[in-house]
Amino acid sequence: MAKKEEKKVIKKKSDYGAEAITVLEGLDPVRKRPGMYIGSTASSGLHHLIWEVVDNGFDEAMAGHADTVTITLQEDGMVRVEDNGRGIPVDKHKVTGVSALETVLTKLHAGGKFGGEGSGYKVSGGLHGVGVSVVNALSKHLKAEVHRDGKIWTQEYKIGKPKGKIKSAGTTKKTGTVITFLPDDSIFTETEFKWGTILDHLRRQAYLTKGVTVNIHDRRKEHSQKDYSFYFEGGVLSYIKNLNLNKTVKNPTIFYVEKEIENSKIEIALQYNDEYNETVLPFANNIPNPEGGTHLVGFRTALTRTLNSYARNQKLLKEKDENLAGEDVREGLTAIV
Repeated sequence: MAKKEEKKVIKKKSDYGAEAITVLEGLDPVRKRPGMYIGSTASSGLHHLIWEVVDNGFDEAMAGHADTVTITLQEDGMVRVEDNGRGIPVDKHKVTGVSALETVLTKLHAGGKFGGEGSGYKVSGGLHGVGVSVVNALSKHLKAEVHRDGKIWTQEYKIGKPKGKIKSAGTTKKTGTVITFLPDDSIFTETEFKWGTILDHLRRQAYLTKGVTVNIHDRRKEHSQKDYSFYFEGGVLSYIKNLNLNKTVKNPTIFYVEKEIENSKIEIALQYNDEYNETVLPFANNIPNPEGGTHLVGFRTALTRTLNSYARNQKLLKEKDENLAGEDVREGLTAIV
């Protein structure tokens, strides 16, 4: 019997070595893979640039330092976002060696959202420290203007890189930050901001941040000039009223609770209507959680337990009766968590 020939396995020399590892510096990763940071380079990603800058103003508002955020779609195509918060710090940063403003605008994961007690934000939204720098990286031109300590400080950038050092541009009695930017059309497949999309998003943010005035202005060429403002003293209470508009409600007085437990602030509003559907919108730090989360699970569990306990105490449920199920107590429920 003939002996089988053994096959020789020839191993190719791998070309996957250290030289194959690419290191991107500064904001280069954002321009290389923008979808990783803003989701897409289409319309949703384009609008995300506005959300990221606006979120900084809302962070100041949630921290109790601002009460007005203004967005202007300018005639020249740029977007201007202004808040009346404390203003981004402009003094020299010990680690980076440049101003805190330049650090925030040019370094990923640099911001007031990571510090300990007293150094940053207890509650914040956005991309948690990369938002404004990502906007800077994806803009053809960006100008930062800070009103702080009686002075106006300005610095301009091109594709994420500073055109010069931060400089004083006069005196002021105001405080706050103004970011004006022009999205880079070599990055985005769409560069037309949609008025309706902006209104819908900022209306919701205004509901979630009670007592904050949000102004939106459209000054673009080939668009009719429009102005809109949102202000909801009741916050999520006003949100519930809007969601149940034109519906027959069962409890005219909306149940509302706002409480801080172990450094976690909880805000809940709920009202029942005569429909069968359940509308429960969960948020964390003003960010929607469409997939829910532990806060939503806890709310549903507590609601079912509390209503069952009340029904037992008030003899609405007899001893022989089974407890109400979760789907029973959530029928016709409208809630914000």
